[in-house]
Amino acid sequence: MTLDPHTLLAIVTMAAATILTRLGGLVLIQFVTIGPKQKRALEAIPPAVLMAVIAPTALVTGPAETLAALATALVAMRLPLLAAVATGVMVVALARMFGA
Repeated sequence: MTLDPHTLLAIVTMAAATILTRLGGLVLIQFVTIGPKQKRALEAIPPAVLMAVIAPTALVTGPAETLAALATALVAMRLPLLAAVATGVMVVALARMFGA
């Protein structure tokens, strides 16, 4: 197996961009005062990102995936992200098992 230098450069560059973005956020947040509204908005980001990633696939693959996406969205409004993901996985598995 050979390693293409352009591929390696792309991987290293993407890793550096990811690390610098995360570190930059940690450094910059020290200079910002977060109020209750901002805190609530920041807490809403993980479910929103989850739905943005899942929705395109869920809505074009089949009824089981669409049902699981809906269940995940509903659970994500009230429970932590892990519970929402677990609910989505269980719903899609049950829906597929029962032929939805």
